[in-house]
Amino acid sequence: MSMLSDTLAHTAFAGVAVGLFLNSALSLLLSPLLTAFVVAVVTALLVELLVEHAGAYTDTSLAMVLTGGFAVGSILITATDGGISVGIDAYLFGSLATVSTANVGILVLMSLIVGGLVTLTYRPLLYVTFDATAAQAARLNVRLYKRLMVVLTALVVVSAMQIMGVILVAAMLVVPVAAATQLAGSFKQSILLAIIAAEFAAIAGVTLSYVYGIAAGGSIVVAAIAVYVVALGARRLPHRHLILGRPRSLRPGRSRDGLEVDGGERE
Repeated sequence: MSMLSDTLAHTAFAGVAVGLFLNSALSLLLSPLLTAFVVAVVTALLVELLVEHAGAYTDTSLAMVLTGGFAVGSILITATDGGISVGIDAYLFGSLATVSTANVGILVLMSLIVGGLVTLTYRPLLYVTFDATAAQAARLNVRLYKRLMVVLTALVVVSAMQIMGVILVAAMLVVPVAAATQLAGSFKQSILLAIIAAEFAAIAGVTLSYVYGIAAGGSIVVAAIAVYVVALGARRLPHRHLILGRPRSLRPGRSRDGLEVDGGERE
């Protein structure tokens, strides 16, 4: 997933470049964020089609899409009137100063869409993620849910890109989850802890950025890595299971790291 999110981020950069190029060449008023959404979603679906034929997210295919997207973006930027001065650095490295009220509205809307879809399709997504073969045997539309997952990933990547930057946005899809899995005793706990870790890192990073005048994206990622280090240490505490519960041994319905894969407790 880390390689996939990085690939989508770099192709979203091409989407930003498409928007800037069209605005310059045709005197349009397109939002670069909108074209980034379109390009990222289309790329996500194309990648999933590649996976369906190759059988896995191969490093070679993802690397080609990643570098290809970035190459197309760089070509379009240099062909745009003003070149690199059009503000593309804000998308490369992230910048809170360039986040407008409209962008905040888009972030809120994307959060509601992604959160709502994940909530509605939680159990099927969980089943498909951990055991696609069994999900197919249970007559779930595996292809549909896999495509939904990559599209949701694309939406999250593009939404965070203007704050985190193309180069660092993938870290926030990986580091908070890695920290959460050090402590969680179930899949539901890992989701909750990942959200808490990401929110803490975002608040801490933005605060550091404001106080010291440093890059917000880099500050947020450093804060997230600090959370991961703390989680590694907390994992060794002898009584942590009294709070989060003890991961149970491997048996049907559970992944190899002890996380529940059947959606948690029966309701």
